[in-house]
Amino acid sequence: MDNIPVIQVKNVNKSFKTVHAVRGVDLSIFEGQFIALLGPNGAGKTTLVEMIEGIQKPDSGEILLFGKPWKGNRDELHPLIGLSLQETRYIDKLTVNETLRLFASFYDLGQQRVNEIIDIVDLQEKKKSYVGNLSGGQRQKLSLGISIINNPRILLLDEPTTGLDPNARREIWFILNKLKKQSHTSMILTTHYMEEAERLCDHIIIIDHGKILKQGTLGELLDEQEGRKIIEFNLQGTEDYPAGWQQKAPLQIHWDEANEKGQATLNNIEKDLTLFLQFLEKNNMRLKNMEFRRTTLDDLFTLMTGRHLHD
Repeated sequence: MDNIPVIQVKNVNKSFKTVHAVRGVDLSIFEGQFIALLGPNGAGKTTLVEMIEGIQKPDSGEILLFGKPWKGNRDELHPLIGLSLQETRYIDKLTVNETLRLFASFYDLGQQRVNEIIDIVDLQEKKKSYVGNLSGGQRQKLSLGISIINNPRILLLDEPTTGLDPNARREIWFILNKLKKQSHTSMILTTHYMEEAERLCDHIIIIDHGKILKQGTLGELLDEQEGRKIIEFNLQGTEDYPAGWQQKAPLQIHWDEANEKGQATLNNIEKDLTLFLQFLEKNNMRLKNMEFRRTTLDDLFTLMTGRHLHD
């Protein structure tokens, strides 16, 4: 692995009118790394990726690809990148094969590479089908095939599985995992799906309101939570409890009013659980049920921001 990052982002800022979309972001990505930018909608993920792609320009800071800025190096850098945007429109009356041939021609590639891509993204049975007749998952496979048709050294995928059903999402994951094993491509994946980040990426960057909150491997991020336990609980007869009772509890409780369900993090399970149960008894509040589970990335995000990734 080279000592020089394939992507360097140095103190980058970007604003749109009153929205400060990206705030002083620094990151380095090396050859072969699969990186997840994990955060909710509006966190700044897409803006950051668009600046790395050269679509947007930073207000300040610097972005280097293979040690070079976009300015003056576009012709050299463009062929090294593959990208898939959140939404891409194709010509409905072209077949899958014809669409791939069109994009292959941009790189002076022929039918052999098109056939390879059709195999990689598992569209053999759909290669003669019109793009307009493809399902959402099949269209996303086509987008992924187009993004890797030039054997890119950097692959940038902006929420590639949003809106797909679970089976279609897993098919995309399978293709990306194969790519990871068979190439030296570096990938940045933006997502708000925790499982997607966990399944695909070596390094996870948690971003919100344009700032990087935490980054590291999945193990490193969750090791910080070692000793913490999550409880999820339901209470009986909550309509009779005084307003704002959860603010008086000895734990920080995230309460889902619609489902009458609460969640809290225990730093010291014996001490914190005892205090919580004593609080319930003192206030004549009754548990319907309680479950313990391991800490997840969503818990970590909630701990840092007070809200969930999908909020």
